[in-house]
Amino acid sequence: MASVKVFLWWFVVGATMAFAVILVQGGIREVMQAQGSVWELKLVELLTTIMGGGLLGGCIALILDRIKKS
Repeated sequence: MASVKVFLWWFVVGATMAFAVILVQGGIREVMQAQGSVWELKLVELLTTIMGGGLLGGCIALILDRIKKS
């Protein structure tokens, strides 16, 4: 159960960091200015990037937690 808590915490941190990078780079502005189906495409692109950041953070945290315990 502790591994799930570690993963979820670092998933949220990784997703937040990815979202922050997108904000700094102006990706949200591009989504807001997009029209029609491009808007939906950009939104999916942003969500996959945010999820990827979360998964990266969570998986690295699990690996480091496993190394620390052994």
